[in-house]
Amino acid sequence: MLKQKQKESKLWSRAIAQTKYALECGSLETIATDYQFIEQNGINFLVRILSNLVRKDEAKKKQKEFNPFLPYEKDLFVADLSDTHVCILNKYNVVPHHLLIITRDFEEQESWLTIQDFEALWTTLAEVDGLAFYNGGKTAGASQRHKHLQLAPFPLVPNGASLPIEPALLFSQCQNTIEVLPTLPFVHAFTKLNPAYLNSPSEAARMTLECYTALLKLVGLPFEGDRQTGAYNLLITREWMLLIPRSQESFESIAVNSLGFAGALLVRNQQQLDLLKQQSPMKILANVAFEK
Repeated sequence: MLKQKQKESKLWSRAIAQTKYALECGSLETIATDYQFIEQNGINFLVRILSNLVRKDEAKKKQKEFNPFLPYEKDLFVADLSDTHVCILNKYNVVPHHLLIITRDFEEQESWLTIQDFEALWTTLAEVDGLAFYNGGKTAGASQRHKHLQLAPFPLVPNGASLPIEPALLFSQCQNTIEVLPTLPFVHAFTKLNPAYLNSPSEAARMTLECYTALLKLVGLPFEGDRQTGAYNLLITREWMLLIPRSQESFESIAVNSLGFAGALLVRNQQQLDLLKQQSPMKILANVAFEK
């Protein structure tokens, strides 16, 4: 169930209204899916089966070097977040009201996240409760070069339950301590966050930037120079952060981005679904990351 604060949020109301408008005018192209759950080690993985990716695939072929965020489609605009960032709808969305937090000016997706990125993120997350994430580079699932964070509003799982991966995170007992969890078989770094961050996006940005650099250091990605030193996925909720370095973009034919590490995987067809069941979700995640 959506929290009361999210229901009353101006940004959330704006996202709802803009979604309705963008669907009516044809600017928003929702991708239909079926879904099922696959249980492994106490984690109820959500697996979506995409019904039709033809439109998105055709659009990507036509794009080549075209940047869909500069300029962005006005019909997808949700809100100005800051002098450096705006919030728009994800044109090809699977999760309803999927938001993109994009930089006004072009920045490379493979550049490090900045305090401005985190402040724009927390401005959004304070009003819309959900899973925020960043696909750090093509190997981590990024489909656009223009820097963009994403926020998938809760409930991410259709039955309204918590994120599928969260049972594996419950072993953490420490607040604001960088940890490696015994329940995840791949290299990662995890930390809990202070709920008070919601009261001040600027303070939250400063603290999470510090956490971000610490997470990177723990997984062996030194925060040096202007460009990232390796591909990674970053997941953030109001309560925790999880960072996973990436070794490859996909497992055989199954592509994985940040949502996969939240326990929400996508497959294109029955053959990929059969492969996922045969190999198991956690094995696929370990293969596209780095096994411990």
